[in-house]
Amino acid sequence: MSMPAQVPQIASPSSSAKKPLYEGSTQYKNWRFSPEKLTRIRASLNAAAVSVIRNTFEADEPGSSSNVLFLTADEEHLLVKLYISKISQLCGHFRFPEEVEATAVSYMKRFYLKNTVMDWHPKNVMLTALFLATKTTNNPISLETYTSHIPKTIPSDVLDLEFLVAQSLGFEFAVWHAHRALWGIWLDLQSLPDTPPDQSQDIYDTATMHVRASRLTDAELIYSPSQIALACMSLASPAFASQWAGSKIPSLADTLQPTIETIKSLITQAGHPPDVESVRTVDRRLKLCKNPEKVVGSKAYLAKKAEEERKAEEKRSRKADEIRKAMENGDPFGDELSWQEKEEKIKEIVDEDDND
Repeated sequence: MSMPAQVPQIASPSSSAKKPLYEGSTQYKNWRFSPEKLTRIRASLNAAAVSVIRNTFEADEPGSSSNVLFLTADEEHLLVKLYISKISQLCGHFRFPEEVEATAVSYMKRFYLKNTVMDWHPKNVMLTALFLATKTTNNPISLETYTSHIPKTIPSDVLDLEFLVAQSLGFEFAVWHAHRALWGIWLDLQSLPDTPPDQSQDIYDTATMHVRASRLTDAELIYSPSQIALACMSLASPAFASQWAGSKIPSLADTLQPTIETIKSLITQAGHPPDVESVRTVDRRLKLCKNPEKVVGSKAYLAKKAEEERKAEEKRSRKADEIRKAMENGDPFGDELSWQEKEEKIKEIVDEDDND
């Protein structure tokens, strides 16, 4: 499945000369990919993780990685998909609104375009993404209340990953959702002639079910929310979708149709949770190939922590020496730096932050 270089956006003719708000969003700029690009990203992350973990195993015990069956990119994606499906269950338990669920799903997908499950298990990432979504959508819940209602979960399971998740998102928390676009289409349908009022609610409910199914696919990483919403409306009622498109975007209706059909196929084929037994097998294997540097108490974990502490101590000592020398020279702030010295100092600070 490939995406055209320029997929038509859904916009009314009157606003065609005006740039749609969605195209000014960080989601449009930073979180839209072609299917091929998604495959390459996941394969690259997987290969890099396998290489690092294999080297870590070998450094600890030469030859120990030869019998390890590492996860493939597809197996990682399957495991992530299972935990994405669990977000809906948790939201039902806490009675979170749809906005929280949809946002948490988006955070989860975006996180694993920057990280792998062999470094960070999807369970805790899922719990953290959901907790973060309650805050960014203004539906807060206390951490203690949240974790107390989830078995075998303590506050640190969420807090320890919260900054990592936020950082992996690029601190871009706003998400444009298909369920909101669908609501707009449904409202438009109420004003169109020949729309049976007794049928529209049932059709909207069915389309909403398809929107929820689309969250288990890559649709939101490839297409715009309005395109997904129209595809879901078409799945619920092709006639209503055609009526809306003909009324609102007559010049784009024919051009957009192939994209809508592709989205519909994606939702019907992939919009369901994976087989639990298949994922359970993957999860068991993950325990054997998880990055030992992330396993608390392992030799690799302790060695990495010791190295991080050594570098931090060196940094503190270096800064303390600079302050001491400045005090000895009678000026605690030191002499004024030349432009060249300032540039070198800034570069040194940036390099230190990158190494941290």
